[in-house]
Amino acid sequence: MQRLSTASRTARAVTVGAALLSAGAALVTAGATSAGAATDSRHHVDYVALGDSYASAPMVPGQVDPTCLRSDNNYPSLVARSKSARLTDVTCSGATTANMASVQGAVPAQFEALNRGTDLVTVTVGGNDIGFSTILGTCAHVTAADPAGAPCRAYFTASGTDAVTGSIEQAAPKVAKVLRGIHRRAPHARVVVVGYPDLFPEDGVGCTSAKVPLAAGDFSYLRDKEKELNKMLARQAHRNGAQYVDTYKPTIGHDLCQPVANRWIETFAPETPAAPVHPNAAGESAMAGAVQRGLARHF
Repeated sequence: MQRLSTASRTARAVTVGAALLSAGAALVTAGATSAGAATDSRHHVDYVALGDSYASAPMVPGQVDPTCLRSDNNYPSLVARSKSARLTDVTCSGATTANMASVQGAVPAQFEALNRGTDLVTVTVGGNDIGFSTILGTCAHVTAADPAGAPCRAYFTASGTDAVTGSIEQAAPKVAKVLRGIHRRAPHARVVVVGYPDLFPEDGVGCTSAKVPLAAGDFSYLRDKEKELNKMLARQAHRNGAQYVDTYKPTIGHDLCQPVANRWIETFAPETPAAPVHPNAAGESAMAGAVQRGLARHF
């Protein structure tokens, strides 16, 4: 009887142990299934990119929108890939602040991409509002009159006030209006104003040539005007509930006067695929890096 009782207890223990193992396996399986379901239902960041050619990256491979000259290696695309975000990229070359809320030729208003589910918005805008391309064209045109001087500065300050500074001041309320418009349409989104990268030598020493037809004294003038533009953008961001990302400091030393291998901003006659006086692929990557660092605490 004792032997039978012991055998019975042993058999019962084995049975209980097997049951526990089976239950444990079931729990592990259930846990794995739940974890998988949680991963599958994980929230993805809905990211909308707004802005002009410094965001769309004209001529930078690969071009995915021939109307807006938009690259799939522009800074919004690089940021989206780094964050595994769902990107709606409506950046468009030539866009002004007005084109955020109204059509740009046949291109819909960029604000149409926004909605209450948008989590992140980046915007680079303002350069076309001050007519920066026209300013550069004028500067190149007057260079021949005084290549060693500063004929561009003389031209824009001939009235006794600086016309470029005036244009930047006039653009400020337009940028503010854009930011308020974003908040209305995407009230839960983090809004990031992305500034313009360093186009001209920080030390003001120029590189006058056929590829960079600017007078020696105008490099520092144009550098200072770009800094004024970026300061205005930063100020409007802070006043209107947005974050400002500085892409100028991280790109110092990679301006249009640098050798090809070290150049992130192309000359008036690009040697690397990009629009004149615009970021090339390396420049867009540097801008993306600045945005990623700015977002590191939030996404």
